[in-house]
Amino acid sequence: MRDTLILAIPSKGRLKEQVEAWLADCGLSLSADGGPRGYTGALDGFGGVHIRLASAADIASALALGEIHLGVTGEDLLGETEPPREKTLITLRALGFGRADLAVAAPRSWIDVATMGDIDDLAHLSMARSGRRLRVATKYLRQTRAFFALHGIADYRAVESSGATEGAPAAGLAEIVVDITTTGATLAANGLKVLDDGLILESQAQLAASLGAKWTEGGLATARRLLSIVEARARGRQSASLIWPAEQDGRARAAALPFAIPDAALRTNGMLAPNESLFALAQALNGAGVGPVSVTHPTYVFEATSEAADRLEAAIRASDAET
Repeated sequence: MRDTLILAIPSKGRLKEQVEAWLADCGLSLSADGGPRGYTGALDGFGGVHIRLASAADIASALALGEIHLGVTGEDLLGETEPPREKTLITLRALGFGRADLAVAAPRSWIDVATMGDIDDLAHLSMARSGRRLRVATKYLRQTRAFFALHGIADYRAVESSGATEGAPAAGLAEIVVDITTTGATLAANGLKVLDDGLILESQAQLAASLGAKWTEGGLATARRLLSIVEARARGRQSASLIWPAEQDGRARAAALPFAIPDAALRTNGMLAPNESLFALAQALNGAGVGPVSVTHPTYVFEATSEAADRLEAAIRASDAET
């Protein structure tokens, strides 16, 4: 158990389903102890990993406190950790799902308020007329304060929200909000609009690692194995493998060279190419009189090194050196 890697994933909701689908797509199916409602588990066929299921917010906190090695959670939540994420964790891979925007929203009835500059003017006016600071309801206090400071806004008071933040203005608890939104429909339904320059963060699910966890050589080796599979599957989704007749290899290589993935295989009778270049590459080969050319899509494309694992190990060494 000493070298066991602890990986935490969301325990419920759409994000849990998306994480499980991502793991399965990588060939890493999850089996939960105690069935679907269990809170621990393992990855089928992949030893050395203990799965912990928790809320997305608790995963972010556990990463910051060093209670787990790896976790999947929203980038918006990582920005609220205590201690701050810059000192306690590293993001290894953006996963492309769980997308949402963290943004500043004001009442739609404020027709003359569209930018953060307008909010600054309104905050000054409120202080001058009533001596009261503009109230901003949010669950994202750290990121709200940093964003308002970036825009030079000081005459406001952050009100920590424990419920439905978008309802705070209607309830008289705040004038504006900072909240997470996917389509803007919930904000609109509550009479709110996102400011033109009010986008704080384009959030998505992140695979992150704790720098404060107890990392052993065995645990790091397991993380490297896991990350190499994740990276290889991502490359596989993005790549096409082409094969052409051996006797046409010389002119095929000359035509294909501009399209080759850096450091990837331009090999005898074929090459690995990015999907987005496939049709242009096919046209170039056709123009060189090369054919027939067959195309397949690899499930995995493994490389000798793992960029994410190298970054993780370097960050852990740097963190250990500081302490």
